[in-house]
Amino acid sequence: MKIYLVGGSVRDELLGLPVKDHDYVVVGSTPEEMEQLGYRPVGKDFPVFLHPKTKEQYALARTERKISRGYKGFEVFTTPKVSLQEDLVRRDLTINAIAKDKDGNIIDPFNGVADLEAGILRHISPAFSEDPVRILRIARFAARFSFRIAPETLALMNDMVHNGEVEALVPERVWQEISRGLMEDNPSRMFYMLRECGALSRILPEVDVLFGVPQSAHTHPEIDTGLHTMLAIDYSATKNYSLPVRFAVLLHDLGKGTTSPEEWPHHIDHEQRSLQIIIDLSERIRIPKESRDLAILVAQLHDKVHQAEALNPKAIADLLQAVDAYRKPDRFGEFLLACACDFHGFPGYANRPYPQTRLLHKALTAAQSINAGELAAALRERINDNTLLSTAINTKVREARIAKIKQVLNKTD
Repeated sequence: MKIYLVGGSVRDELLGLPVKDHDYVVVGSTPEEMEQLGYRPVGKDFPVFLHPKTKEQYALARTERKISRGYKGFEVFTTPKVSLQEDLVRRDLTINAIAKDKDGNIIDPFNGVADLEAGILRHISPAFSEDPVRILRIARFAARFSFRIAPETLALMNDMVHNGEVEALVPERVWQEISRGLMEDNPSRMFYMLRECGALSRILPEVDVLFGVPQSAHTHPEIDTGLHTMLAIDYSATKNYSLPVRFAVLLHDLGKGTTSPEEWPHHIDHEQRSLQIIIDLSERIRIPKESRDLAILVAQLHDKVHQAEALNPKAIADLLQAVDAYRKPDRFGEFLLACACDFHGFPGYANRPYPQTRLLHKALTAAQSINAGELAAALRERINDNTLLSTAINTKVREARIAKIKQVLNKTD
C-alpha cells in the first residue's frame, strides 16, 4: 500500500500558490483494508475514503472506461494492481497529473511540471474527449492561471463541440463550472476560451451572441457589446465582488443580443427584453434564486441608476421601491455594485468616479429615516375602512420619503 499526494494540491504547491485541499491516491489497497485502518467510505461512484483524523480524501487508484455520453458515462475499475501511472493517465491535464510521494519526490510521467513552467494547458490523452465537463474546466483554468491552451488541446475541444458531446452536459455541472469561473481573477478568459472552441454558443448562446453587436460609440467607446461585458466582469473581479454581482454583470445587456441589425447601434427597450432571456437561461441551467433575481434587477434598471443624478425625488423613490431596497438593503448594495461595474467596464473608465452609488445610498438612508409605523398609527385614528386605510398609508409614506429625499439631496421636483 502506497499513498501519493496528487492533483491540484501538487500543482498549486509547485506554482507557489496557497493549497486549500489535499487529495491522495492509494495504490495497492482495497476498500476492506481501508476500512480496517479506520478510513470512512464516502464515494458513491468509486472508492473514496476520509482519513480517520484529518478527514482528508483518499481515493483508491482506478481506471475508467467510457460507456455512454456525459460526465457520468463511465465504468470504474479499482483493484490493488492499478498503478499510479494508470490512475494519473485518466486525468484531464498534464498539470493535474503530477504526484508526490511521502518523501517529497515528484512523479511526473506526462511532463506536467514543464507545462506549468511554460504556462500551458495540455490534455494527457485522447480520453480527454470522453468527458464534456473538461471543456468547462480547462476554460476555468485559463481564467485562473492565465495559461494558454495547447493547439492540439484546443483542436480536440473543437471536435468535442462539433461532435455534440457538449449537449450531454447536465445543468448542475454547467452552473458549477461557470460560477467557479466567474470567481477567478480573470473571468473573461473563461468565456473567450469557450467561444474560441465553439462551446459558448452551445452552453450560453445568450452571451455568445453579444459579440459583434455594436453599441453607440458615444456611450460605449469599446463599441462591441460582448467586449464590454467581458471588461465589466473583469472589473468586478478586481473588486472581489460576490458571485451574484458578477453573474448579474455577465447578463446585464442580454437584451442587446436580440436587437434587429437594422436598429444598430441603438438598443431601444433592451432592458425589458433582457427579462425573459434571463428567466429562461436561469431555468435551463438552474441558477440559484439569489443570483437570478439580482441579474433581473440589474438588467432592467441599470440605465436608471446611471441617470440617478438627473432623476427627481419621485423617480428616485420609485427606483428604491422597484428594487425592494427598504426590505433588502444588502441586495440593494450589491445591485449598485453591479451597475457600477457596467459603467467601469469601458476602456479607460476603471478609475473614473461613479457618484450615483453614493447618491442612491444617501437617498435610501434618508427614506429609511421615515417612521412608517407612526404615520400609519396617525391615519388609523381617522380612517376606519381597511382598504382606504391601506391606500392612505402607502400614499403618506411615499410622500414622506420623497420629501425626505428631496431635502437631503437638495433636489427639485
